[in-house]
Amino acid sequence: MTKSILVLKLGSASITTNAEIDEAIIADITRQVAKLTENYHIILVSSGAVAAGKKYLKNYKGKMTERKAAAAIGNPLLLGTYSRYFQPYGISIAQSLCERQHFSNRTQFLQLKETYEELWKNNVIPIANENDVVSNLELKFSDNDELATLLGVGFGASLILLGTSVPGVLDKKGEVVNRIDLINSDVFSLATKNTSEVGLGGMTSKLTFANLATSMGIKVVIFGVRTEDGILKAVAEQTGTVCEPKVCSIPARNKWLASGSLVTGRLTVDDGACKAIRDRKSLLAVGVRSIQNPFNAAEIFEIIDQEGSIVAVAKSKVFSAAITQDSKQHNLEVANASDIVIL
Repeated sequence: MTKSILVLKLGSASITTNAEIDEAIIADITRQVAKLTENYHIILVSSGAVAAGKKYLKNYKGKMTERKAAAAIGNPLLLGTYSRYFQPYGISIAQSLCERQHFSNRTQFLQLKETYEELWKNNVIPIANENDVVSNLELKFSDNDELATLLGVGFGASLILLGTSVPGVLDKKGEVVNRIDLINSDVFSLATKNTSEVGLGGMTSKLTFANLATSMGIKVVIFGVRTEDGILKAVAEQTGTVCEPKVCSIPARNKWLASGSLVTGRLTVDDGACKAIRDRKSLLAVGVRSIQNPFNAAEIFEIIDQEGSIVAVAKSKVFSAAITQDSKQHNLEVANASDIVIL
């Protein structure tokens, strides 16, 4: 493809007003996105379905079944609104309801990618959202910030825009932090724990997934959707908070492994194993100190150091039970170096 990929995530609070889809905002968003299609293949990740649909349910309290029902009602309303406002620009849209399993299975993920590429060839913008109607609680995305990041990393996007109802990451004085070179504990301390009445995420979520995306070499801008020409200015780095990407040269498969896979297991390793992993060597059973969450062969697990920090993710060669079954198997290869991604 000749164009770069741009992922634009829009939060519920930024595109709804009083639990109604704000058509003036949608009109402004489509105007700006239409301009960006000249230079980018766009993935639009839009919240708002639950917010748009809940008013049709009597005595809505926000229970899981009610959220699913609201999403089922709100999705066609949301998509219909986008379609109507993109039409004057000659742009069609397609709905893409995603589940975690679409990312944990590489074959399914590549099929999703091929479908998006076919849509772009035909001047169609995919609008992605979680498939709330059938998503199970344990396997849900934490929020659409995560979905946007998994799509961006998996598809090799050059830019992820996280649109929100505030103008960016704010410092202790309430002023926008224009640029962040490294997302560390000091940066996370700026995030409030609050979320909007209609959204699931918050600034902590945005920074968490911005950290993942930037570590995979993708620039992220956190910006206010209601800023005048906010999307266009965010692309030009004239508004919001720009999170600078790190240098990253790992292959696409390993990016998928690090970000899109469904982690099932977790184990702790000793300092020697940590050093070996960082030296691009395989993980052997001798270096495993304990297993927190068991896993099967070919499943993805997290590798934790003795301080509790995540060192890497890996695809297992063996069942976790085999690591402890025979203490003589010190040379048992738990994960090959080619299947380990250092974080």
